Amino acid sequence: MKRRSIGVFSGSFNPIHMGHLMLANYMREFTYLDEVWFVVTPHNPLKDPSGLLGDQSRLDMVRLALEGYSHMHVSDIEFRLPRPSYTVDTLSALKNEHPTSDFALIIGGDNWTLFNRWKNWESILQNHQLLIYPRVGQQVPISPEFQDRVQVVAAPLIDISSTFIRQSIRDGKNIRAFLPPNVYEYIEKKGLYK
Repeated sequence: MKRRSIGVFSGSFNPIHMGHLMLANYMREFTYLDEVWFVVTPHNPLKDPSGLLGDQSRLDMVRLALEGYSHMHVSDIEFRLPRPSYTVDTLSALKNEHPTSDFALIIGGDNWTLFNRWKNWESILQNHQLLIYPRVGQQVPISPEFQDRVQVVAAPLIDISSTFIRQSIRDGKNIRAFLPPNVYEYIEKKGLYK
């Protein structure tokens, strides 16, 4: 039986936007990945939690965004793990729950520059492949010792952020084109980020 290769795309998704979907779709279609799993994280220990919507709202938005994408799924595994969430623990839990799958970690180049600050980062590199997407104007150097485990992916550069989305909503801008339609409707209906 062929082992599945699953890309773990972890984030707060506050909110999920078209850039996230484009990147995940690229990773699925243009790399070796069979699926991409969006892991909604309760709180990234390296980020400020202020302005973070509740876990369930963000999970609901990701579920809505992924409707119709057969090779992209949402995971709430970090909601069942001790907090704060550490990627090494998330990957270990996923591996325990799905022993016939291989999990690769999808991160941005900005996270790669901080990777040596992550809990047990060496263990992540020993046990998982990393797929890195660069940010606009960013070089992503990979030292020779990691080149068999770490791959920079030439994904299209999409300069959209959740911070931009939230600020635009607060400013009363129409950002419908930046969000999946059902996520836009969810945000509008609930009056989020205003």
